[in-house]
Amino acid sequence: MGERILVCVAWPYAKSVTHVGQIVGSILPGDIFARYQRMAGNEVLMVSGSDAHGTPITVEADAEGISPNEVVERYHAQILGVWERLGVTWDNYTVTTNPTHYREVQAFFTRLLERGYLFKETMTSPYCPTDDRFLQDRYILGTCPHCGFARARGDQCEQCGKLLDPDQLIDPYCRICLSKTSKIEFRATEHYFWDLTKVQAPLEEWAQAAMGHWRSHVVGVVQGWLKEGLRPRAFTRDIDWGVPVPVAGFENKRIYVWYDAVMGYLTATIEWAEQQGTPDVWRDWWVTTAENPQPSKTYYFIGKDNITFHAIIWPALLMGHGELVLPYDVPANEFMQMGGMKASASEGNVVWTPDALDRYGPDALRYYLAAIMPEQRDTNFSYEDLVRRNNDELVATFGNAAHRTLTFVQKHFGGQVPEAGALTVEDEALLATTRATFDAAGAAINAVHLRDGLSEAMALARAVNKYLDDQAPWKMIKTDRERAATSLYVVVQALGALRILLTPYIPHATQKLHTILGFSGSVDNCAWQYATVPSGQALPVPVPLFAKFDLPEVAAV
Repeated sequence: MGERILVCVAWPYAKSVTHVGQIVGSILPGDIFARYQRMAGNEVLMVSGSDAHGTPITVEADAEGISPNEVVERYHAQILGVWERLGVTWDNYTVTTNPTHYREVQAFFTRLLERGYLFKETMTSPYCPTDDRFLQDRYILGTCPHCGFARARGDQCEQCGKLLDPDQLIDPYCRICLSKTSKIEFRATEHYFWDLTKVQAPLEEWAQAAMGHWRSHVVGVVQGWLKEGLRPRAFTRDIDWGVPVPVAGFENKRIYVWYDAVMGYLTATIEWAEQQGTPDVWRDWWVTTAENPQPSKTYYFIGKDNITFHAIIWPALLMGHGELVLPYDVPANEFMQMGGMKASASEGNVVWTPDALDRYGPDALRYYLAAIMPEQRDTNFSYEDLVRRNNDELVATFGNAAHRTLTFVQKHFGGQVPEAGALTVEDEALLATTRATFDAAGAAINAVHLRDGLSEAMALARAVNKYLDDQAPWKMIKTDRERAATSLYVVVQALGALRILLTPYIPHATQKLHTILGFSGSVDNCAWQYATVPSGQALPVPVPLFAKFDLPEVAAV
């Protein structure tokens, strides 16, 4: 077994089914990366879950007149169904209401308290006199003081990504009663604060050493926060939904959801270990020692609006704990836009994943989102582009190469991989390109350049089509059967490679190709390396790998 690779994926709120902006931002990149690492021979653990404690859940519950837990249970079940349809290979996808999470978050809180990182202080919190209640950050809307966005939340502006406190908003109002006439008050309340100043220096030292391979926009956020200087942040909230504060006198307060959520990567690993019947195995992934300062490489797949909590707050918490491994990489994606605006469920600017799956199926959706993944800059989703890429790249390039080759083999060679004769320079060149693509695509994916990994694989698919056109075995069969057989043998080898190279991206189609090429079992169990499809191997009757879409249908979505 190779390295331990811990793949941590951002937790979607259990207040709706997922939209494609969430899929492209964190879910799909995490799955592509995890699939590759398993095939590369590494020990992989991929964890995440549904965030049950965010204010969006209580807002939804209030609107429906039901309990927050009823909202969570409904949407968590729906989200699990989406993962199954999309083919996401979780090792543990949990929910923050599970008992292990509550227990371990409270233990983490207690450890921080005992180590002197938490202190009590009276603060003023927003209070709505109309509703007679303290308001959580997301119950407050107003204008962002940084970018002027009119519907910024009390904790963060969705438009520019800046973290906020409610008193920074211009003209704040309560989103429950939507009253802009009854002014929000700020009343005194006692809370625990997280003293980030104590980890400023070690965090700077760690960041300097760790960020050499990080994306530039992530580095920029981290450097900006550290340059500005860290300050204490509230660790608890006046709410009744969430992880209770394990301190006498604070029973009616809860741990702030953002701390609770990032601790979920740790608690999901602990829960996974318990489910395996090996409750201490989580330590092999998380606990550092002098002899083993990096028990695993931990990757955090998130959107850019979550950079601060994963690249500043979570590392600071881990330092406060004192014996847990720090992030190896935080490959945050930029935003995918819809019509020039960020995909956002709260703003109603989304394509829901179940709807997209109903229309296009998992492979076309996964392929398109991987091809436009916003790794370095914002990208834009369009139905027309999805159809074009599906029809031109999946159907006409990869699918066409596979179907016309295997149909020809079925018709002229009895459905068996032909024997190769003497190889020409062109044959050797395509086989060399095929072998080299494993290194090129693997290096790209390992560096979390997932679009480049896909481009390398599809370049091979295009090379196969060109080779087929140049060799024209359908003509050669009439005059030189051995030469036709050899060229088909070479193409089958390239197709055998493509079923592996594209499995992290379009696993349903590559499983189909795996079977059509005469292999049994799961393509997921294949190693990331060139492997011969042997001459004489029996091939089932081929079926098309992909379906072509019509633009008029898509335009009607």
